[in-house]
Amino acid sequence: MIRSRTPSRITRAFVMPVVLGAVSLAFAAPAFADDPHAMHMPHSHGGAAAAIGEPGEDAQATRTVDVDMRDTMRFSPATLTVRRGDTVRFVVTNSGKIRHEMMLGTAASLAEHARMMQQMPGMSHAEPNAVTVEPGERKTLVWHFTQPGTVEFACLEPGHFEAGMRGVVNVR
Repeated sequence: MIRSRTPSRITRAFVMPVVLGAVSLAFAAPAFADDPHAMHMPHSHGGAAAAIGEPGEDAQATRTVDVDMRDTMRFSPATLTVRRGDTVRFVVTNSGKIRHEMMLGTAASLAEHARMMQQMPGMSHAEPNAVTVEPGERKTLVWHFTQPGTVEFACLEPGHFEAGMRGVVNVR
């Protein structure tokens, strides 16, 4: 049997779509840069979110807490106490010169997310339990605390969590 060096129609029928698909993805990748979670590893906040409460409505806020984020890798205040059922409006200010964020979660979910952020520097969050704040900016995060216990918050910018940029909300 003589073999031809030119690809058969069957080979072209399968290889060409794969090659074209790969090339299309390469050109489409920059479009994902505008969506911070588009290239993010899949993860779920469902179970953790239920344990820490739920997004709140600004009009329902029962309390406002000003939170300052600093380049010393600290939140101020780092600890606060709220009542179960409170809807808290966090007014989060970045008084530093580098980007920070505040994300609410459980100790385990924040530690896991911090590890993922080490692999994806520059990503910002679009979840309702987080705000990413550029230097000099102020953003608002509204959260309804539905369960008694401890809710933690942290900055998950690479290295910030590890440097101790964390805090605790005690829900009574």
